[in-house]
Amino acid sequence: MRPRLIVAFVLATVLGAAAAAAAAAGSASASLVEAAQQRYSETFAAQVAAFAPQLTYPPDQDALDRLRAVVGTNTVVTYGALLSADGAGSRLVTGELRAEVRARQQLIAQRLTADGVPWLVLGTPMVITSVDGNRTPSGIEVYSAHDLAGVVEQTGALTGSAAIAAAIVIPLSILLALLLAGGVLRPVRQLRDTARRLARGDLTARTTPKGVDELAQLTVTVNEMAESVQTSMLAMEQMRNDAKRFAADVSHELRTPLSTLTAVVEVLAVTADGMEPDARESAQLAITETHRLVRLVEELMEISRFDAGTTSLRPEDVDLAEALRYCLRARGWLDEVELVAAEGIRLRADRRRLDVIVANLVGNALRHGAPPVRVRVSATLAVVRIEVTDRGPGLPEDVLPHVFDRFYKADAARARTPGSGLGLAIARENARLHGGELTAGDVPGGGARFVLELPRNLEEE
Repeated sequence: MRPRLIVAFVLATVLGAAAAAAAAAGSASASLVEAAQQRYSETFAAQVAAFAPQLTYPPDQDALDRLRAVVGTNTVVTYGALLSADGAGSRLVTGELRAEVRARQQLIAQRLTADGVPWLVLGTPMVITSVDGNRTPSGIEVYSAHDLAGVVEQTGALTGSAAIAAAIVIPLSILLALLLAGGVLRPVRQLRDTARRLARGDLTARTTPKGVDELAQLTVTVNEMAESVQTSMLAMEQMRNDAKRFAADVSHELRTPLSTLTAVVEVLAVTADGMEPDARESAQLAITETHRLVRLVEELMEISRFDAGTTSLRPEDVDLAEALRYCLRARGWLDEVELVAAEGIRLRADRRRLDVIVANLVGNALRHGAPPVRVRVSATLAVVRIEVTDRGPGLPEDVLPHVFDRFYKADAARARTPGSGLGLAIARENARLHGGELTAGDVPGGGARFVLELPRNLEEE
């Protein structure tokens, strides 16, 4: 914006100065020429009028010569067939000028250029005035040519002076443009800097308004907007912190009574076989829901630890194929899941958290996908890649952006399924805690695919 403003201002100034200089030079030149023409015309008319009383009529050649001598050089005097000429007058008097003088019977001026020299040619008829004041044409015509080269030189000097003045204006206009651009754009730059700080998260950024113009009003509006955003963000942050703290507190408070309840349902599970069918069904439901509640509380506590930044890794050297087989065997999934993992792939990771990630991914595939569910492992020198796929319906486009959101369930009918909606969120947090990433997508031909990438050499802090 700054270069455009400067260029526009300079162009406007230069064009204005050039136009003013050209107009001034043109006006001055025209005035000089008109003044010279007026002066020559008045002198010429006065000379002819002064000689008229001395002229005998009809004039002879001597009278015409005397009249020509009075008027000066470059003069032509004619009467019928008589002609008295001097200098360049005879070649400068045109037939057009002669015809106009005879037709109008008054002083006529004509400007022309001959051999590159500008001339003013004047022509007038001589009138005889009788005793009673009557004026009659005498038939004598007088023509006089005047060199205008000196006048043209003066006009050229004026034009040159105007051009010099315009050239002097250019650097001054550039300097003025820089000053004005700085004054106009300084508030804009301050607003830009404030907007950048706001975009970077500094909600305290403000710009001090100066003046009462539109930029000052815009500054006030931006400050009001920033104030509103800051208030809203602080309120949202407070609500988020309150919600996290509430979940953590509730989870913590529920842990002790749930431990007691878990012990009770374990006893209940042992004695359920001897109960009546209705009572046994109720007992089994209580046992299932208690286990589900315990898992939910554990996951809420895990999420709250991620939010509080209190999670930590306990890295160790892990044989990946062995760890994956243990994960599947511990949950009874070895017969349901195909494991494709070469032996000898090792990495440094938190074994417990790696087990949580894989269990969440495989459990999600078994619950919501379709067989075969496959876990495939590949590795490079720097990265280990674990891919979990199924042949189910896959992930719809509207679900994919939210698949790792907390408590998100794509199907409202799944509200009572064993999952809490936190498993994939916890899996991704654990992946990032390792310095890796967990992504979701679809398998060509149908099915969901989750890809876990972890660095082989975990950097310990």
